[in-house]
Amino acid sequence: MPSKSNNLTRFKAKIFNALSDPIRLDIIEFLRDGEKCVCEITPHLKLPQPVVSRQLKILKNAGLVKRRKKGTWHMYSITNSEVYDLIDRLNPELLIALKKRIIEQIA
Repeated sequence: MPSKSNNLTRFKAKIFNALSDPIRLDIIEFLRDGEKCVCEITPHLKLPQPVVSRQLKILKNAGLVKRRKKGTWHMYSITNSEVYDLIDRLNPELLIALKKRIIEQIA
């Protein structure tokens, strides 16, 4: 039987997996200023609607976005704005430091 901490670790991994794709990060950033319809997200990303819908489903299954129907439209928004705190922690200084560390490991 999986332990409670093991379940929490698995859930954290699911969230980080959902955040690991550039398309999904772009979607999350696009939703930063509020709820959007798939019909708005698709042209913004310049991707086919089925690709965008697949990525939104992954984000939804990880609990990062929620969907509501508005007539025939599917509207998406962030479930909790604290996800932006996590993303914003990856500021340019941290990214430079991590990149430097990777280069040092290769050399």
